[in-house]
Amino acid sequence: MKIAIRYYSKTGHTKKMAEVVEKVTGAQALDTTHPVDEEVDVLFLGSAVYAAGIDDRIKKFIATLSKEKVKNVICFSSAAVLASSYSQVKSLLEKQGLSVDAREFHCKGQFSFIQRGHPNDEDLKNLEDFVRGVI
Repeated sequence: MKIAIRYYSKTGHTKKMAEVVEKVTGAQALDTTHPVDEEVDVLFLGSAVYAAGIDDRIKKFIATLSKEKVKNVICFSSAAVLASSYSQVKSLLEKQGLSVDAREFHCKGQFSFIQRGHPNDEDLKNLEDFVRGVI
């Protein structure tokens, strides 16, 4: 199975999560400035919620994706307040004609004093277990 990992991280939390996906899959975790040029079976896409929305850089990255190169997208994210960025990301991916896996991983994220310390070791272990279960 050919896997790619892309993420956008403003605070470093999503990068930390992408590194866990990298450790489990063996695929290199790259930020969203790196396009997906090769055909992949699975794209793990990491995002976060900032001010109740996904960052424009994720939106621009999604616009570069094609269903000819990406067979399936699995989302992972964190947020301090919202339950998940999945519905926002899924909507954009589907507009591109991409298949979005119903399975997603989301955990608490820290913002200022809210959810301090997240994603923590337990969150990252849960992500590792999630990725192992997917692949």
